[in-house]
Amino acid sequence: MTYSLPTPLLPFLLVLMLCVLLAFGLSVAAWRRVNHSRRGWRVGAGLLASAGLWLLAFPPSQPLRSTTTEALLLTDGYSPDTLRQLLRQLGPGTHFWRYASLAASPDTPTLSNLAALRQRLPGLRRLHVLGQGLPAADLPELNTVGLVRHSGAAHTGFRMASWARSTQVGQPWVVEGYLNNHNSAAPVWVRLRAAGGLRDSVKLPNGWGAFRLQFTPKAEGRAVYQLDARAATANGLRLAPEPLPLEVVPARPLRLLLLAATPSFEFRFLKDHLARQGHAVALRVGVSRGLTQTEFLNQSAAAIGQLTPALLHKTDVLVADAASLTALSGTEAGALQAALRNGQSGLILLTDPAVALPRALPARSDFVLQLQAARAAQEPQAVYWAAAGSAKALVPATLRPAPALRVLVTTQGRQPIAAARRIGLGQVVVTTVTETFPWVLQGQTTSYASYWSQLLTAATPPNAPAATIRPENSWPRLNAPLTIRATALAPGPITVKATAGKAVRVALQQDEQMPDWVRGTFWPGTSGWHQASGPQTSSWFYVFSSQQWRGLEAQLRQQAATQWIAQHQPATLPAVAATTGSEPWSRWWGFGLFVLGSGLLWLEEKL
Repeated sequence: MTYSLPTPLLPFLLVLMLCVLLAFGLSVAAWRRVNHSRRGWRVGAGLLASAGLWLLAFPPSQPLRSTTTEALLLTDGYSPDTLRQLLRQLGPGTHFWRYASLAASPDTPTLSNLAALRQRLPGLRRLHVLGQGLPAADLPELNTVGLVRHSGAAHTGFRMASWARSTQVGQPWVVEGYLNNHNSAAPVWVRLRAAGGLRDSVKLPNGWGAFRLQFTPKAEGRAVYQLDARAATANGLRLAPEPLPLEVVPARPLRLLLLAATPSFEFRFLKDHLARQGHAVALRVGVSRGLTQTEFLNQSAAAIGQLTPALLHKTDVLVADAASLTALSGTEAGALQAALRNGQSGLILLTDPAVALPRALPARSDFVLQLQAARAAQEPQAVYWAAAGSAKALVPATLRPAPALRVLVTTQGRQPIAAARRIGLGQVVVTTVTETFPWVLQGQTTSYASYWSQLLTAATPPNAPAATIRPENSWPRLNAPLTIRATALAPGPITVKATAGKAVRVALQQDEQMPDWVRGTFWPGTSGWHQASGPQTSSWFYVFSSQQWRGLEAQLRQQAATQWIAQHQPATLPAVAATTGSEPWSRWWGFGLFVLGSGLLWLEEKL
């Protein structure tokens, strides 16, 4: 404890004389009392009241270590133990603030932005951030200030999640992620709720780990599904539902041409299935030598002779068996090659294990058949693909793996039986499974539709480039800057409107490095769906609130901080010495002593 004489001295001397006179007067009065049994009590109480009055006016000071070149910033999920340890290390007088996202506290000031911090502490050289960290958009405001991260307790919840924000109606939609659970090792169910009910769930035996859920939307429009976690026991882990926004768009109608050398159940069931999906289907089947039969569904009839550039220009995907592709003339094979390389058409080939691959097959050398043993080829095997579970089919042959091939379907032993190969702008798909119609007869219509959707999606050429508007950040947050990027749009304003809010105009400027891109910054004021509209197109995106996906947000902030530290500050920061100052005692000590001494004197009078 230290004591220094205040300036000016006159008030100090006056209060000192008052306290001395008060102590002397109370002591004399106590000494002259008739009752001498409590004389010491009265003298002590008078001195205590005088000392309290003096401490109330001029409290002493105590030494206090602090620093003005370092500061602490508290964010969500910070550890109080880490805060106490840093204050002991840097000094109890070190400044610290709560970040704006935290709830206000009467004993801790709140900081809204880092620019205000640099104004309050001009000599700041190092900032300690406790908890989940700072948003990536705020890190550039640090400028030359060093950043030191102090992570809080590990978050219990969804650490990672990914899903397609848009899908076609009737297409399988998948949610993948990882659950952190540090509370217990009891089994946990991760559940997907969509379209008003529980659609899929997976059990994590250890209470944590990776998960994968799936659902097939049946209706178009925008929806917000939910992902939650519940322990198998009644008093175990319970996580609040997290939103899964999804826009379900109409399925893209395809123009399909099916070529079969002979009538078969495979092509008969396939053309009926594709027609029910709304695709325009044309089927040409060889009946006898020089005689073919044609059939058209969801389109007007037309002549189907040779494969010409005009015919292939009206065809998105060509599905053919090996015999039909072998029978193509050189002119037809050249037209097919050109259509593939120009991205006008795709090709799906159903192989025949009895004959070699057709010479007209583009990139034929990359597709090498490996025949199965006779017994294995006659017994149905389980086959797997990415979009949905599995089914059983005859597998007469497999494909030899190659670097240029993208595997689509495999056997249980991970042997590819369907693969895609890029040819210019188009795709060639080869499958060794030639009989999938038994799945329909067995009632496995979902597997049948999923399998052919997998092959058609891989072979379908991409849409022609069009104007697009989309946010660059996959996780837009409330009250956080969001960069909106548009392509094939002229620089100028676009309109962004929340579902239940006012429209906001966002100015777009041309990107310096990518002339075809224009960018603008939008500050979401409400959470939920937002529509961005431009002169030629519009799109929807979802804004998450600050309380949603907090575990994933912490991961993103830590990654952003790590990247910023690696790019903007050296590996080691120079040591900063703490300074020693003084802090006066609280005046409540003096007030308490004064009240205690006065109370004892009053009590002694009543006894």
